[in-house]
Amino acid sequence: MQLSNLISILNKELAANDISDYCPNGMQVEGAQKIGKIVTGVTASMALIDAAIATNANALLVHHGYFWKGESQPIVGMKKARIAKLLKHDITLLAYHLPLDVHATLGNNAQLGKLLSLVNIQALPSVSPVGIIMTGELTQAHTSEEFSHLLELSLHRTPTCVGNVDAIKRVAWCTGGGQGYIDNIAQYNNSVPLENKIDAFISGEISEQTTHSAIEQDVVYFAAGHHATERYGVKALGEWLQVSYGLDVEFIDIDNPA
Repeated sequence: MQLSNLISILNKELAANDISDYCPNGMQVEGAQKIGKIVTGVTASMALIDAAIATNANALLVHHGYFWKGESQPIVGMKKARIAKLLKHDITLLAYHLPLDVHATLGNNAQLGKLLSLVNIQALPSVSPVGIIMTGELTQAHTSEEFSHLLELSLHRTPTCVGNVDAIKRVAWCTGGGQGYIDNIAQYNNSVPLENKIDAFISGEISEQTTHSAIEQDVVYFAAGHHATERYGVKALGEWLQVSYGLDVEFIDIDNPA
């Protein structure tokens, strides 16, 4: 497939041009124009670049790419080394951040809900972009301890839990670094009847203030790992490309304890 066609397919499917983000979505480094092999992964680290080179990939498709707002702009040091290696091996870097978080079926949030076997999944409409927070229900209620164990089994991470409740049935989540949305969950709970309240909120990371927000606003919070909660969107996107367009795609997980 031609690179231009691949970019068009991805941009259209992920509505990349419709979402304001902290980084450029789409092609970040131009390489080969003819795409034969694609490697997908969470972050365009040097380890993932080396793995892509080892598989003779022409393109690297990731969730976390480069050129974030607020970062130092000169291409020096680690950034230079990464980009130099991509250019040397003619590998195109494609990155999709928020568009991949919020996609209704392939996104990180949608895939985490699927992984946890949640039902009645829908986006929380009051937060933009739509899909950045999703809600769903467990098929049966869990205690905090039981739900923590479910997260550990599903994500291969021991989550950090703040708060305790006897019955978790309805949950909300935002993968990755979405811990700040805990305040949106508290506001939502204050605006709905008791039977519609969210019992627990899941994200990837925990900040110092998250603990106090959870306790003082009575929201049970689970930090299940930034990397661990965001493995599944880019993996699903690659599998969709493989099935829909017959492309050779391989997901490579460079593990990260964060």
